[in-house]
Amino acid sequence: MQEIVTIDGPSGVGKSTISRRVAAMLSFTYLDTGAMYRAVGLKLQNADVDLSNDNDVKTCLQQISISLQPAATEDDEVTVILDGQDVSQEIRSPEMSMVASKVSAHPAVREKLTRMQQEIGCRGSIVAEGRDTGTVVFPEAAWKFYLDADPEERMHRRAKQLRLQGKEVDEEELLQMIIQRDHDDQTRTIAPLSKAVDAVTIDTGVLGIDDVVAKMVDVIKNKQ
Repeated sequence: MQEIVTIDGPSGVGKSTISRRVAAMLSFTYLDTGAMYRAVGLKLQNADVDLSNDNDVKTCLQQISISLQPAATEDDEVTVILDGQDVSQEIRSPEMSMVASKVSAHPAVREKLTRMQQEIGCRGSIVAEGRDTGTVVFPEAAWKFYLDADPEERMHRRAKQLRLQGKEVDEEELLQMIIQRDHDDQTRTIAPLSKAVDAVTIDTGVLGIDDVVAKMVDVIKNKQ
């Protein structure tokens, strides 16, 4: 088994915050796969690439550079550098979340980023967060978790984050975007969102962040 922790689940369940904290407590590296897909989505969108044109997508991906830099604190997002530019703030909007969902279903995008993530994983001691890290990217991971929560709970959590950033929020529109993203992620042909059969499921709508982290670390330390 690989010394890797995978944390999968739909958008808005607290994967990023929880993954950062678990990584910090284990002294592991945090791998934010979702940020990588958002960065690809931004590049393809800015280049006005038609996702139905496989050749254009592949050509665009041949000239892409993505690097993740550790967050300043465990409560901050990782810094994302796309082709030499810091796009950390730009990729965190609800709109880019929808774009990421669409591009992640493209075979060329999936192949490119899965390979990049597996290369990082070869070093071991990482916490990988996403939607298929335990099923596709790292099926041999030593510890797997699947986080879930009710869509309305996830909407309220995301709305709070956006308002703290000074952004206006239409809660009904945000809820519909979350529901639509869940549908898109679960029904796509390539690497759909699904729970690994050996993953531990935790409802983050019932437990607080600290309790979730404590439960996960306990599972990891007792399953060596």
